[in-house]
Amino acid sequence: MVELRDWKTSACGQKFIASFSGGKDSSLALYKAMMVGEAVGLIVMLEEEGKRSRSHGMPPELIHAQAKSIGLPVYTAAASWTDYEKIFIGLLEKAKNQGADVLVTGDLDMPAHGCWHEKVTKYAGLKLGMPLWQMNHHDVVKEFIDLGFVTIIVTVNLSLGMREDDLGRTLTHEYVKELEARGIDPCGEGGEFHTTALDGPIFKHPISVRKCEVYKDGEYAFLPLELD
Repeated sequence: MVELRDWKTSACGQKFIASFSGGKDSSLALYKAMMVGEAVGLIVMLEEEGKRSRSHGMPPELIHAQAKSIGLPVYTAAASWTDYEKIFIGLLEKAKNQGADVLVTGDLDMPAHGCWHEKVTKYAGLKLGMPLWQMNHHDVVKEFIDLGFVTIIVTVNLSLGMREDDLGRTLTHEYVKELEARGIDPCGEGGEFHTTALDGPIFKHPISVRKCEVYKDGEYAFLPLELD
């Protein structure tokens, strides 16, 4: 069993596969892991129809553009919530066959016991790495911005203090102060918002995108992005 204290350092000196949403937390976790280990690829789960990523609703072409700029292959699969775990484990096993020893994720507040990622990594014969685990949320965002990452808000929960005009805004120190003044977690860990990273130290070149028409679904508002 991987000791809990090793979750933050498991990627050190190891080959790893990274669970990648395309947003700020997974991008920062990937950066930190790449500083100490060797990435072999990115895992991105898609919705049943394969048209959007499961976590942040990104189109596959944008995901592949990010991966190309990072310089890593993408392991993708479409899945419903019913078969999500089985298919995810299948991707982990594929990555293990390509030399991966560790799964890296961008989780911050994963419980010490009953961690789903630990369960599936054990099943696939991998260790679990979470470079951001238990970090202060403000410190995570500050480090992310200080490193030169550029990310914009693409999903907001209108029932949790976010507004439609937050969509498309770039995460800056000033904007983080505004969010905190509004009582919003700067990492969006309560489901307040999601982001898409478009540039930063892991990218060889920035991702150029067009902002499409905002649409709503219940308490959520979304800003679709297309490659420019």
